[in-house]
Amino acid sequence: MRNEEGETVDLYIPRKCSWTNRLITSKDHAAIQVNIGHLNETGVYTGQYSTFAMCGFIRGMGDADSALDRLWSKKKVEINQV
Repeated sequence: MRNEEGETVDLYIPRKCSWTNRLITSKDHAAIQVNIGHLNETGVYTGQYSTFAMCGFIRGMGDADSALDRLWSKKKVEINQV
């Protein structure tokens, strides 16, 4: 919800799983959020990063590593990361 100034005033904003687009509820204690840093051509961190969230359902099935790899492969092409 937003107030008259356009600021978000909600106490809790749920995240969505980057792989399945499921809502990650506050009770999903197996969920993770990973920030992957962007590098320049020489391999130095640029200060930017991409954030991926995984729900506990994906982690429980054992598919989180392959899902994260595929998500990063798609994102890498978008940001021209080598």
